[in-house]
Amino acid sequence: MTASKRNQNSLFHSIGRLYPFLRPILPRLILGLLSALAASIVALAVPQVYQVLINSALHQGGETRSVWIAAVVVLLLGILEASFVALRRQFVITPATTVETKMRISLYRHLQDLTVSFHDRWGSGQLLSRAMSDLNFLRRWMAFGAIMLVVTTLTVIIGLVLMFTLSWALALIFIVAGVPIVIYGFRFNRYYRKVSRRSQDQTGDLATAVEESVHGIRVLKAFGRSKEALENFSDQAEELRETEISKAKSLATYSLVISLLPELALGSGLVVGILLVANGTLTVGALVAFFATAAVVATPVEFMGPLMAMSLTMKTAVERFYEVMDAENTIVDPEQPKSLEQVRGNVEFHDVAFHYADASTNILHDINLNIRAGETMALVGITGCGKSTLLQLVPRLYEVTAGGITIDGVDVRDLPIERLRTLVSVAFEDTTLFSSSVRDNVLLGTGTDSEEVLNEALDVAQAHFAYSLPDGVDTLIGEEGLSLSGGQRQRVALARAIASKPAVLVLDDPLSALDVNTEELVEARLREVLADTTTLIVAHRPSTVAMADRVALMENGSITAVGTHSELLASNSHYRYVLASLNEEPKDLDSELEDDDRDLDDLQGVQV
Repeated sequence: MTASKRNQNSLFHSIGRLYPFLRPILPRLILGLLSALAASIVALAVPQVYQVLINSALHQGGETRSVWIAAVVVLLLGILEASFVALRRQFVITPATTVETKMRISLYRHLQDLTVSFHDRWGSGQLLSRAMSDLNFLRRWMAFGAIMLVVTTLTVIIGLVLMFTLSWALALIFIVAGVPIVIYGFRFNRYYRKVSRRSQDQTGDLATAVEESVHGIRVLKAFGRSKEALENFSDQAEELRETEISKAKSLATYSLVISLLPELALGSGLVVGILLVANGTLTVGALVAFFATAAVVATPVEFMGPLMAMSLTMKTAVERFYEVMDAENTIVDPEQPKSLEQVRGNVEFHDVAFHYADASTNILHDINLNIRAGETMALVGITGCGKSTLLQLVPRLYEVTAGGITIDGVDVRDLPIERLRTLVSVAFEDTTLFSSSVRDNVLLGTGTDSEEVLNEALDVAQAHFAYSLPDGVDTLIGEEGLSLSGGQRQRVALARAIASKPAVLVLDDPLSALDVNTEELVEARLREVLADTTTLIVAHRPSTVAMADRVALMENGSITAVGTHSELLASNSHYRYVLASLNEEPKDLDSELEDDDRDLDDLQGVQV
């Protein structure tokens, strides 16, 4: 199979992949196509009126009445053509935007289903460009590019047939001029397809750079690296600019070829046509009609370049869209799910091993651990030993590669994912909040709008500061909650985990930004409100470790010791080493200010 044939097949294959989305709107797209085709046919009919007019009226003794009739016919044809153009737009614009919306929702739904490991590999800017720029382009292609590509092709074919009917000799001149256009078109196709893909990928990389810079603006400013970030961004922007210039040059050259050759054909045809009229083998009316038809055909021929470029860019957009949609979700509901009628919260790890999808070496191995129902288990170890990864296996954010994890004897892989993530609630050290109110963030996982649940969760997390915000708990906290301090964000995130009242609470050091006093208050309220909740917490401070019922020591991706804090302190040298290396107690400025306010209120009370 030739390269050109493969390219054509791949283009049709890309269009075919859109069929499930296009099927509901195909009738309207076809009506839009017929309207556009009708407009082109009407435009081609006008030159034929000129032929009749010139041959029948514009000669000595011709009737003036024929001129007026021809003028009225041309006017009516013009109105009819404009009406068909308007109909085309009415037929296709609404369904095209509907398809765009459905595709965008499908992409977002699939992104929500895909595993965390997928999102670890993909830049957010790449996903954003696919969801916005690529789908925007697909809508424009569906509403305009696809229809006009078919219509221009048919217009050229019909026009050539009419030109052969008027004068086969003149038509041959245009056919000869079209051969270089076809040859160059194949070369243009191959090159433009590659450069279009490079441009769209670079656009995604640039969007990622912008997003990372905006999110990390405090870090860039704090370390004085704004200039370096600007230089890196400028380099990426310059690469994109060069790619776009390359695209523009390629399209400009193609447009030059397909515009120049028909014009040369027109000039040559005019000389030959005059000679044919002089010889009496061609009428003046036929000559005028031929060149009027050629002028109508020349416009779609010139327009073929941008339409072909648009179609090739569409092909790339479809490929990029389905690169995400074809990504397999490996963490799915079981075929025969099991249920937990009475949940106690006993969590067990049985010979658990894990490695990331792009690695072959296990970072966790031989994990055996039993966390009793209602128990608080602290997980300690040096940095990089796998503590955070182990926690994310419980709610199946990642999937174990060997062994299994059970809740009350039922493997987590045998539970429906929605049910599992209702039983297990997570709070991460790297807190992520949404651009909404404190209320919405806290009640995110509850499915309710209960004021009682909200107040209790904020109280347990010692997040009383929320009530003093400008609009209280309805205050919008900005993108990722960056209008709050680190300690405030952690307390809101902890309140979110508590509000869902889980059977198993998994905490990845969510109290790292809190001072010891606040942490102790949080722990005390947790024990009170969630007395029956099983808690597994990554601890980076001795104070957190000391408050746990038992401690599990991790070393090189495995659990090497389990016991109370006192037992391990007395018997395990590595445990003592880990404790000695844990962070010093940080100070949470927000908590200190709140304590100062309470002390001031107490002092004023004493004075009164």
